[in-house]
Amino acid sequence: MKRPGAKRLLRAVDDYLKLRRMLGFKLFHETWWLPDFVSYLDQNRSSFITIDLAIRWAMQPTGVDRSWWGRRLGAVRQFARHYRAVDPRTEIPSRDLIPFRSPRRAPYLYTNTDVVALIRAATALPHPLLAASYSSLIGLLATTGMRVGEALGLDDADFDRTRGLVVIRGAKFNKTREVPLHASTLAALTAFSRRRDRQRPHRRSSSLFLSSTGAPVAYSNFRTTFRRLVKVTEIGDGRLKPRIHDLRHSFAVNTLRDWYRAGADVDPRMPWLSAYLGHVNATTTYWYLTATPELVTLAAKRLEWSWMVSS
Repeated sequence: MKRPGAKRLLRAVDDYLKLRRMLGFKLFHETWWLPDFVSYLDQNRSSFITIDLAIRWAMQPTGVDRSWWGRRLGAVRQFARHYRAVDPRTEIPSRDLIPFRSPRRAPYLYTNTDVVALIRAATALPHPLLAASYSSLIGLLATTGMRVGEALGLDDADFDRTRGLVVIRGAKFNKTREVPLHASTLAALTAFSRRRDRQRPHRRSSSLFLSSTGAPVAYSNFRTTFRRLVKVTEIGDGRLKPRIHDLRHSFAVNTLRDWYRAGADVDPRMPWLSAYLGHVNATTTYWYLTATPELVTLAAKRLEWSWMVSS
């Protein structure tokens, strides 16, 4: 049975998570990390947060990367800052206690041939409705750079056929944005929705993409099938394992590459690309430049050309 101090902390954790979600943060690990941390405090007979116990709790998992410890301690740090206003005894772990730098893995860049192969493989899936949903979903991700969760969260009403766009609601930080579709993507998505309605005339879900049972496509199922499609199509260079999210990377990189090759002034266009991708600011979008050798080369050539023109 938990002591009063632990019960107080658990209520505070619940209020804290609700507040963060209201502010638009998508929380996952914190949902179970923080209650687990409170239980750890209770087991150690502490009614308030101490740096020593926070570090010991954060470093409990063995055989994991140091960054995992850092992320756990970071979750406690954020909550401690919030809770200190309630309990001044609260100790806040500093950032330098478990320092780490989480490296961003270089993306696998899908070629047009790769995407076509994945779509064709998806259309060969045994169930007609699942084949239609998965192939259309892959095509949408490849041509818009949407996040997987955003695409899976689309309702049929979010697909505006008249204006040729999809509306993404409740994305990161609870932002809503409109994503214009290329004419070919619009035609393919329209054909898919008609085929879906023929196969499932009496729908029990308003989701745009449906599974074989007529329910919304689950991310875990899509991820598992996507990995199988990658293996079947033998996509990959042996160095990087292609991921679903790399379709988003590929869209951003291809857009930037085409701009550079066309001699466009890229900097003024970056805010547009950031807004299209749903980035909070252009800093995140600029990461694609440094993550891709070809873009680094193209950017350098563009800069060299601008110097020659101005000199």
